[in-house]
Parts: sequence; C-alpha cells; structure tokens
Amino acid sequence: MTRRKVPLVCEEYFHVYNRGNSKQEIFVDDKDRDRFIKLLYLSNSTKGISFRDDIIDKNIDAWDFERGETLVSIGAWVLMPNHFHIYITSSPKLGLGEKEETKENKANITLFMHKLCTSYAKYFNKRHDRKGVLFEGNFRSVHIDNDNQAKYLFSYIHLNPVKLIDSEWKERGISDVDVALKHLDTYKWSSYHDHRGVLRKENKILGLKDFPEYFSNIKDFDTEIFSWLQLDEIVFP
Repeated sequence: MTRRKVPLVCEEYFHVYNRGNSKQEIFVDDKDRDRFIKLLYLSNSTKGISFRDDIIDKNIDAWDFERGETLVSIGAWVLMPNHFHIYITSSPKLGLGEKEETKENKANITLFMHKLCTSYAKYFNKRHDRKGVLFEGNFRSVHIDNDNQAKYLFSYIHLNPVKLIDSEWKERGISDVDVALKHLDTYKWSSYHDHRGVLRKENKILGLKDFPEYFSNIKDFDTEIFSWLQLDEIVFP
C-alpha cells in the first residue's frame, strides 16, 4: 500500500480525486452521474447502506433517506467524464459511534472513499456489463493547509467543466467568458450551483459548517470564479 505524504487526519483539509483505469470514462451518461452523486450523499454515513435494499426496493428517493451520523464533511465536488474531485475534511465529532476519536484517527475519509468507490464500481460494472478494476488504483489526496490554496481549489474544482467546451482554455485563456459562464450554469454535476445559492436536493451533499468561510456571499464567490476566467493563462497551484 502506498504511504501518503500527509496522513488523512481529522481537522485537516484534503483535495481527493480518482480517475478511470487507463483514463477510461467512469461516467458514460447522466444515469451514471446521478448514481454517483446520490452515493456521495449515502456513503457519507456510519450506517451500512445498500442502494438496492434501502433505496430501490423500498421505492424511495435517495435524497429522502435518513442516513444518520456522517463520516466526513464535503466542501466542493465535481464530476468529469473520466474522473472526479472532492474537497473534504473530517472532524473528531463525526463518526464517533462508541469509540473515542482522536486527531490521529484517519479512518473516516478512507472509509467514506472506500464505500463510495466500491459501491459505484459495482454499479458501473453491472450496468455496463464489464469486469475488472474501474478506478486507477487508490484515490489520491493533496493536503490543503492555507486559505489561499483552499480558494484556488474551489475555483479549480468548479471550473473543471469548462474543459468540456474548450480543452485548452487554461493554456490560452477563454475567448468568450459569457459562454463559459453559461456552460457552468447549465452543468449540474458539481457543487457550483450549491455555492451560488440554488436550492436543489444535491445541497445535502455539502457540509460547509466544518469549512472556513472563504466567501462572505455569492457575489464574492462569483467574483473569484470570474477573475480566473479572465486570465490569459491559468496556472493552478
């Protein structure tokens, strides 16, 4: 097992991500994307939740399921055709159960990611009649240890979908900012809308109370996103 540079300890912030094995697509259509974001919500629980037994067989909306105590808090997320990004943290008060939690206990993020990726891989392989490993090894993590880095990460995550309409925009800049913003407004597979105050069921994925308040209001968030789109070249830390 690969040792991480910074252990996934409580009360620290991490950018976690994974992509398809050999860069293959892991989200073929909206049905795949819908399943993954529902698993983002359901996997964040100390309970053992079966999508088929608890959601499908009981014919309920996944967003209405009472998942109980959570394992982690999610600050931002995005899905791309062959990968995903999540900004995540775990507090000692999350996932306590009957055991004593310490800052050195790093099980919550690992457990959450294992539940998420395993559940989705089983679903994906069955639906698409395939076998074998879906993801390219274990998920990767980057420690986020200052506010500037965190604000860059929010922009990085939420601007990822711009690559779908202009794959080289980071290298040469955006020719039409309005088109890019319109694309972000219509792309629902990220937390961009949640940070802009749009009321939707996907709001339940986020747990912003455990993150610093990087933006005091929606205008500040929009200004940060807009400033990146105006640059001639993007170099994210």
